[in-house]
Amino acid sequence: MTRASRARRLATGAAYGGGGLGLAGAALVTLLREEARAARRRVKANPSEADPPTGNGVYGRGRGKPIVLAVLGDSSAVGLGVEKAGETPGVLIAAALTELAERPVRLAKFARSGAVSRDLTAQVDQALLERPDVALIMIGANDVTSRARPADSVRALAEAVRRLIAADCQVVVGTCPDLGTIRPIAQPLRVLARRWSRQLAAAQTIAVVAEGGRTVSLGSVLGPSFASDRELFSHDEFHPSAAGYAAAAASLLPSIADSIGVWPAAADRGLRLRRDTVRPIAQAAARAAGRSGTEVQPTAVRGNESGPRGPWARLRRRRPPDISTPERADESALEGAPH
Repeated sequence: MTRASRARRLATGAAYGGGGLGLAGAALVTLLREEARAARRRVKANPSEADPPTGNGVYGRGRGKPIVLAVLGDSSAVGLGVEKAGETPGVLIAAALTELAERPVRLAKFARSGAVSRDLTAQVDQALLERPDVALIMIGANDVTSRARPADSVRALAEAVRRLIAADCQVVVGTCPDLGTIRPIAQPLRVLARRWSRQLAAAQTIAVVAEGGRTVSLGSVLGPSFASDRELFSHDEFHPSAAGYAAAAASLLPSIADSIGVWPAAADRGLRLRRDTVRPIAQAAARAAGRSGTEVQPTAVRGNESGPRGPWARLRRRRPPDISTPERADESALEGAPH
C-alpha cells in the first residue's frame, strides 16, 4: 500500500468512523507511549522547563484595525523549551506579519502543552471569541505518543478547521512533526515514530484541505536539520530551541501571510515548476509529509475542484524568509505595548 493510499484510508476513516489499529499496531503504540513518558519525565525533572510567557498582545504600529492571529495546538505552538515570549513561534510570526502587512497584529494564543487534537474543541471556543482573521494550528505529536486513535485525531482537527473557516477565519496547520528525531525515544521505535508521524501528517493534510484550510509540513523542517544539528533542540532534547522555533516560524510565515493577502508576489517569482505543482490531494499529502516546508492548499483545474482521483491540491515549496530575531520580536512587543 502506498503512502498516499494509507493517508487516504486514514482520512476516510476519520470521516466515516474507521481508522482503528490492529493488535500489533496497538502494541507498538504502547511501547512508543512508554518511551514518550520516559522522555517527558526527563523534561519534568528539569524545573526550568516551564511554559514561556504567552506573548499575547498587539505588535507593531500603523493605521488600521489590527490583524488578529490566533495560535492553537500543543507545546510546539506554546513554544515550550524556550524562556522568552519573543522566541516562541506565535510572537515571531506576529512580529514578521506586522512588517509585511504594515498593520498592527494582535496575537491571541490558546495553545496548551500536552494538548491532543480533541482538545482543539475548547481552544476553538476561546479563539472564536476573539474573531480571528487567521489561525495557526500546530498539533499531532501528542496524538502519536498517546492512546488517541488516528481517525479520531484527524476528525477532531477537521472539525476545528471547519468551525474556524465558517467564522471567516483563514486556517494554516503545521502538521505533525517528525518524532523520529527525538533522542529520548530509543531505536527501533524511532523509525516507527517517523513512519506514524508522516502518516498522520498526510492524513491531517487531506482533512484540512478538504475543509478549505492550508497545511505546511513541519516533519522534515524539524527532522533532518534536527537530526544533524543538536542546537535546534532545547536542552531537554525533546522540544525545539529558539533556533528550531525560528526555523518552523520561517516555514509557516509565507502561508499565513498569503492566506490573508499580504505575502508579496515577488517573493515567489522564480520558483521552479517542481516546487509549485498540482496533484490529487492524496498524492499531494503524501509528498508534502516528507518534504520540508511544503504548503498544500485546495485548488481547481479548468474550473473543477476535483478530478478522477479526488480533489485537486496545489503544492508549494517557498523559500523560507529571514524571520524576525527574538530580539526584534521583543522590541516589537515593547513598542506595541500589548493591550
